[in-house]
Amino acid sequence: MSTGAPPIALAVIGGTGLYRLSGVEEIERVSLETPYGAPSGPVVLARLAGQRIAFLARHGEDHLLAPHRVNYRANLHALHVLGATRVVAVNAVGGIRADMGPRTLVVPHQLIDYTHGRASSYSDAEGTKVVHVDFTDPYAQALRLALIAAVRACPVLDCVADGVHGITQGPRLETAAEIARLRRDGCDLVGMTGMPEAVLARELGLEYACLAIVANWAAGCDTGEPISLEEIYRNMDAATARIPEILTKLIS
Repeated sequence: MSTGAPPIALAVIGGTGLYRLSGVEEIERVSLETPYGAPSGPVVLARLAGQRIAFLARHGEDHLLAPHRVNYRANLHALHVLGATRVVAVNAVGGIRADMGPRTLVVPHQLIDYTHGRASSYSDAEGTKVVHVDFTDPYAQALRLALIAAVRACPVLDCVADGVHGITQGPRLETAAEIARLRRDGCDLVGMTGMPEAVLARELGLEYACLAIVANWAAGCDTGEPISLEEIYRNMDAATARIPEILTKLIS
């Protein structure tokens, strides 16, 4: 690992469809073991717009980790140890609200956690003091606003600047009845990886915001036709191609 290096301006966690960052100058690949086990893969240290960034593929670079098997604690701990203080999480989601169709970019302001059985706190470790963090607002407001401005500064792109992110267990997609329930609960979009990532970042004192890419309409929200995985990946490919441009605006 490099010593005396400049600080990391931003860490990025890539979700489905974002396993590598294009258009960046790769400096180093760092493989770490943490007190919580191994992260999903190496942390890629790179240079973008003259600044040092870190990138980690949440599901691994070959997408081998299902949402409930991601070692979220190790991932966040590795970024923290390397010096990251701001984290943008890129998440593939399904759209529920009418203005959240495929390829829409959303920066949610709230979340509801429907996951279970995941290691969801650093306080779970043996002998660790229990810390009750304030989670009233799960995303860092300053970073959210900067991310919204960065998306809107990119030609042709706009983003929905609010939304309640419902996080389900996966890896299966939801039933139409489950999506109807999420809608009644107040969810605007649905994904599988937003928790416990957000709260672990809060426990480590990291600024954390989510850039959600709508890959498809959630079950029952469009034509009622079966959801096509091919369409999901086409939508993700089109949207993730603009991620380096957005990140450049954000760190500039």
